[in-house]
Amino acid sequence: MFRIFVAFCLLVGATPATAGETLRIGSQTTGTFAWQLDVIRRHGLASVAGLDLKISEYASPDAGKLALNGSSVDLAVVDWLWVARSRALGAKLLFYPYSSSVGSIMVKSDSPLRKLSDLKGKVLAVAGGPLDKSWLIVQAAAMRQGIDFKRETTLEYGAPPLIFQKLQQGEADASLNFWNFCARLEAQGYRRLLDVRDAEAALGLKQPVALVGYAFTEEFAASHRSAIDRFIAAAHEADQIMLRSDEEWDALRPLMNAADEWTFKAYRDRTREGMPRRPIAAEEADARDLFMTLASIGGAELVGPSQELDPGLYYHPNGLPGD
Repeated sequence: MFRIFVAFCLLVGATPATAGETLRIGSQTTGTFAWQLDVIRRHGLASVAGLDLKISEYASPDAGKLALNGSSVDLAVVDWLWVARSRALGAKLLFYPYSSSVGSIMVKSDSPLRKLSDLKGKVLAVAGGPLDKSWLIVQAAAMRQGIDFKRETTLEYGAPPLIFQKLQQGEADASLNFWNFCARLEAQGYRRLLDVRDAEAALGLKQPVALVGYAFTEEFAASHRSAIDRFIAAAHEADQIMLRSDEEWDALRPLMNAADEWTFKAYRDRTREGMPRRPIAAEEADARDLFMTLASIGGAELVGPSQELDPGLYYHPNGLPGD
């Protein structure tokens, strides 16, 4: 409760001098970040925080990464592993946890595929590109079983909606997609062959790490720290609203593309489950262990040139306990 109180104080403490400060944000059109931004907008949380949010929408996660790299946005929600690899390659990006929700490898209900080894010789469609965090973790878990997906399967990459359609249309035997698309497939009778969280557990992770988070450059953070901290405080408050109010989800429903009640409730519940509740120090410790495991299994091909997580990766806001 103290963490929530301090976040609230950061919001109401915005002074007229910072009112209307612009923060350019990149958001994936089909991503859950759009839901959080809508809560922030409807409840006036950005205004209370003295922020003017300029939202640019993108069709894929990679487009958001390019926008961040090209400085056309100040902040975007991206993969933890992508930020870690980028830092290892010299990019000065920072990361703050947004969600621990992860996807799954999905197959049709009557598919004969039951385990990872069954995917040998099959077509596996992967959402988010070759460096997507879930894909890298699944590859590492498979390597522990002696399976090399890059050599033993036909891989197809694409944006989440495209990968969703490929499985539906029979153009792929299985798909690894983001959790919200997996929920839609489950509602249509598809089943999970492997949950990414199970892959994390197979790699020794005891608690889920937030593998998706807010990213921004060190340069921007140095000159706009107050704006970032106030945005994070507003995001925390939006999460609390979504946690405690079912009615809030009724307002969000038009954005959620939920075709039925089961899918709608799955979206709501999985979003709530994925909201980070641990101190940054705990996230960082588990992330460091996971990174070292990935590096030991897959080396530079999975994690980039560094064998250890950069200690400067995580952003620590001022004034939030545990951060």
